Amino acid sequence: MTLPGITTGSGQMRWLLALLVLVCGSTGIAVAKPPPPGATIAPMLEKVLPAVVNISTRTRTKTVRHPLLDDPFFRHFFDIPDARRRERQKQSLGSGVIVDAAKGYILTNHHVIEGADEITVTLRDQRQFTAEMVGSDPEVDLALIRIKARDLVALPVADSDAVRVGDFVVAIGSPFGLGQTVTYGIVSALGRSGLGIEGYEDFIQTDASINPGNSGGPLVNMNGELVGVNTAIVGPSGGNIGIGFAIPGNMASVIMQHLSEHGEVRRGQLGIAVQDLTPELAQAFGLEQRGGAVVARVTTGSAAEQAGLRSGDVIVTLDGRAITGSSDLRNAIGLLRVGTRIRMGILRKGKQLTLRAVIAAPAGQ
Repeated sequence: MTLPGITTGSGQMRWLLALLVLVCGSTGIAVAKPPPPGATIAPMLEKVLPAVVNISTRTRTKTVRHPLLDDPFFRHFFDIPDARRRERQKQSLGSGVIVDAAKGYILTNHHVIEGADEITVTLRDQRQFTAEMVGSDPEVDLALIRIKARDLVALPVADSDAVRVGDFVVAIGSPFGLGQTVTYGIVSALGRSGLGIEGYEDFIQTDASINPGNSGGPLVNMNGELVGVNTAIVGPSGGNIGIGFAIPGNMASVIMQHLSEHGEVRRGQLGIAVQDLTPELAQAFGLEQRGGAVVARVTTGSAAEQAGLRSGDVIVTLDGRAITGSSDLRNAIGLLRVGTRIRMGILRKGKQLTLRAVIAAPAGQ
């Protein structure tokens, strides 16, 4: 999967977006200091590595040929032998992390297993299993697969909301099919969005080296807990230059619950179009508030209209959690189930109000 300036496993890269990522955003990129002499993370990794798997896929595609070649008269007239359609097999590699040992659940990226006819999982002890698909969500680039195996080790999921810029982290995966590889770094930034990688973006950025094949592997903290799922890198020609992105563990947990229950993510809708509260808009509205999402449009008959939202309202909290901007609100709403009741703190003409809404199903469902 390749996007301009960004790769999720392989493909050509552009320097321009890499440089833009370096300078954009309100949170700067920190530089990790080396650990003190004698320090080691080996004991932690001994517990973590058995939960990290290699994933290889095989996709069969039929070769396309001219329809006349399937006509017996045409073949006989030109003395063309009867050739059967041939199948081409495409193989790809990625990584994954065991998140439920009892059920054999493994989290990976959607793009790692997309369109695969066969998924093979290799454990650290070299046991191999054919995996079955539980569900996949291309909007977040996550997939849940399952294997039937004993003596599995699962990785606990940390509260990714507690992660801070500067926290030490470890990225694990199988870059270039070399087998398990560990890289070390820090959290460089939080809440990265607007990169155009996925439909819903709230990435953890890290300088721990992530290379092709690391996709779907875990980003763990020093306690050996999953804080993110590695999904993309920025660099020239697919190489690492210290800019990697991971899907936060909390987001992955919610998506995994959807996938395990329904095989897909059944997203609800509030029925609004929003934009960031820029300094210019804040000044125009006479607000001192610098964070929030401005309601640009309310859909007729939507949950938002029923809740009393109006164009020009500024949503500043959702269920008590501060909303930093339009992407933040979109991510939060995108993880909610149909029928979920929410409480919104809004600013309307300088006054604080609280509105309640019930997330509705998308139109036509």
